[in-house]
Amino acid sequence: MPKFLDVHSFKGFDEETLKKLQSAPVDEFGIKHLNLMFNQEEDRFYCLTEAPNKKAVYDHHNKHGVKCEWITEVKTTA
Repeated sequence: MPKFLDVHSFKGFDEETLKKLQSAPVDEFGIKHLNLMFNQEEDRFYCLTEAPNKKAVYDHHNKHGVKCEWITEVKTTA
């Protein structure tokens, strides 16, 4: 399954919410969270996900009212 990295604002999130998202089951868009990273001081939140395609990542975030600054397909070493 392809992997994607996206970035968006951290506003509206907290560390506890991210921990819940990390263990959430695959959703209706086929999104599985692999890792969630954030920097509260810089208001940045990064998601590494498995998804069928870039549109699924966009639709997943859009459903929750989260606007991604960018989404890119990535390869990982692990």
